[in-house]
Amino acid sequence: MKKWNIPSFLVIALSLALFAWIVSLPADWWDGFLPPGTGEPLPVLIREGLNARQAAEKFAVSGVIEPRRGGELARWLARFSIDRRLRPGLYMIRKGTPWETARQLEKAEPQIETAMLVPGTDIFTFPALFASALSEKEMEALFARKDLFPAELASLLPESAETRMAFLLPETFHIPEKTGEAVITAASRLWWEKVGKKIPVEDKTKEKLLEMATAASLIEREALWDDERPLIAGVINNRRDRNMQLQIDATVVYAWKKEGRTVNRVLHKDLEIDSPFNTYKISGFPPAPICMPSLNSWLAVISPEKTEYLYYVAQKDGRHLFSSTYNGHLKNIRKVRGK
Repeated sequence: MKKWNIPSFLVIALSLALFAWIVSLPADWWDGFLPPGTGEPLPVLIREGLNARQAAEKFAVSGVIEPRRGGELARWLARFSIDRRLRPGLYMIRKGTPWETARQLEKAEPQIETAMLVPGTDIFTFPALFASALSEKEMEALFARKDLFPAELASLLPESAETRMAFLLPETFHIPEKTGEAVITAASRLWWEKVGKKIPVEDKTKEKLLEMATAASLIEREALWDDERPLIAGVINNRRDRNMQLQIDATVVYAWKKEGRTVNRVLHKDLEIDSPFNTYKISGFPPAPICMPSLNSWLAVISPEKTEYLYYVAQKDGRHLFSSTYNGHLKNIRKVRGK
C-alpha cells in the first residue's frame, strides 16, 4: 500500500483552517447540533437581590444541576459574564451540567409579573392587589418580616403593618412573582433609593420617620395637584407649631373605614367619631399613616413650603384656596360655595 507523506506544515494549516471554521459557526448551529441540557425544562425562580453564587444554588436546589455543583455554575456564569446580566424572574431550564446550564442562560429570558401599587392604597385595599387576596393574618406576617425591607431601613421601622405600608413607594413593578414578598421587597427598596436617601441623617429615627410617614399620608389624601403638596405640608407644620388641631377630613374618613363604614363626604355629624385618627378631636398626628404616600407627598414633607397659611378649602377642580386667618378662610369658603 502506498503511503502518503503529507507535509507537517500542511497538516497544521488544515487544522487551523478547520478550527477557524468551527469557531466561526454561529451559536444557533451549535445549539442545534449539541443542544444543552436534556428533558423537560424545570422552573427556577430567581428573586431580586441574589448574587451569582446564590442564583447558582437556586438551580442546584431546583434539580437543574447536580447538588453541590452550584459553585461550578457560578464560575461559568462569571466566565460568560452572565452574572452581570441575570435578571429576576422565572427561568425554564433543562437539566444538564453547569456548563450546559450556563449556555442556556446566555439566551434565556425570564418570565416576569407586573404589579401596580397606587398612591393612596391603604391597609384595607392592599390585600386585594394579589390574585389570591391576602388574609389579615397573612398581611401582618408579611409586614412583620424585616428581611423584606432594605437593611438600612429595617432597624428604623415601626412595628405595625398599618405603619410599615407607608414605606412602600407606589410604582408599577416588574417582579419575578406577584406575591406579597416580591412586592414589599421591590417597593421598599425603591422607597429607600428615592426617599430614604434624601432624608437628613438627624431625622432617621423611628419617631421622626413615623411622623414623616403620617404627614405624607395626610398630604396624599388631601392634595390632588402635586404643586400644592408642599403648601399643605407647610400648613400642617404651621398648625402643629401653634398647637392647633389638624382637622383633616381624610382622617375622619379613615376612622370610619376602620369601623366598617364608608364615608364619601364628611358631614358635621361624622366629626363626632371617637377615634385616635379623628384629628378634629385629637391633638397632633394620628397614631399611624392612613395610606401609602406617593413620591411627591414624601418630598413635600422633606421640603415643605414655608408660608403663614393655616387653612385651606377645596374648589371644584380639586385645587385649594389658602389663607392665614380664620376670617380669610371663611371668605374662601363663601367663594367656593358661590356666595
